[in-house]
Amino acid sequence: MTAHTGTIKKGRKFDQVLDGAREVFMRDGFEGASVDDIARAAGVSKATLYSYFPDKRLLFSEIARIECNRQAQNALDTIDANAPVETVLRAAADRLVRFFLSDFGLQVYRICVAESHRFPDLGSRFYASGPALLRERLSQLLSAYVARNELTIPDMDLACSQFGELCKSDLFVRRLCGMDTKFSDEDISRVVEGVVEMFLARYRS
Repeated sequence: MTAHTGTIKKGRKFDQVLDGAREVFMRDGFEGASVDDIARAAGVSKATLYSYFPDKRLLFSEIARIECNRQAQNALDTIDANAPVETVLRAAADRLVRFFLSDFGLQVYRICVAESHRFPDLGSRFYASGPALLRERLSQLLSAYVARNELTIPDMDLACSQFGELCKSDLFVRRLCGMDTKFSDEDISRVVEGVVEMFLARYRS
């Protein structure tokens, strides 16, 4: 696809293009994904593909944005904001840890880290749909507990970023380095409980 940054245009086969591109990006990576392979997987012509996404970076970042938003909204829909703070933090941490360990989460991270030095706009889009979105949605959950004086958080952005980074402890790095590909519920629970305990040790009122 072209090197310039264009504008996304939607049409009848828009979702079809996204599904095909997602399959190819996850299999071949950003650089290895060809227009021919994406069009073939999506069942559309190259002309249709170009008409929706004139830039491959736009296509990839849109896939990442949609998936991250879907995951975040699903989390908000299933987490009870009136539950005890430990319950909310545990549910949020479990969601995040499992997302970071998923094939999609791992591939998006790898692709964006590998390509952002060449394509800063790709990195910016990933940051907006990843870490920045996490801060926004998590702060929505935590603000209620701050208002009830259950948590004392002087810097909400920093606290939410810390929470996200704690969720990457150990398992994510092992997965990223190819040391392990499967983790048990007990492995995940160990990280989740550590995240909750450490976060509350710092921010519980």
